[in-house]
Amino acid sequence: QVQLVESGGGSVQAGGSLRLSCAVSRATVSSYHMGWFRQAPGKEREGVASIAIDGRTMYADSVKGRFTISKDNDKNTLYLQMNSLKAEETAMYYCAAGTVWDRFSLTSGKYTYWGQGTQVTVSA
Repeated sequence: QVQLVESGGGSVQAGGSLRLSCAVSRATVSSYHMGWFRQAPGKEREGVASIAIDGRTMYADSVKGRFTISKDNDKNTLYLQMNSLKAEETAMYYCAAGTVWDRFSLTSGKYTYWGQGTQVTVSA
């Protein structure tokens, strides 16, 4: 069973930056397509960014140019660098792992394994 543990969340002012990490265990980050999702209270979970096994990336339009997804195979860790954060991006952020990569890889149904999430709070 793949285990994913997110960290790096916290409180930041609008315009600030955070880097989220997702430590992968009982599997290797190089063996799965990986994604970051977020869910605000009362809203549906939405895909933020994804990275394929071969390194191809995909971003939600709302975060393009501000967020960067990456992975370190040696550290078996997935990252999400978030810059110029906005108050409306306050949410629980989750990492996920899956075995299918296609144009729908920002859809939660594409992923099998999920972490418990890390809270990001952006104050205006």
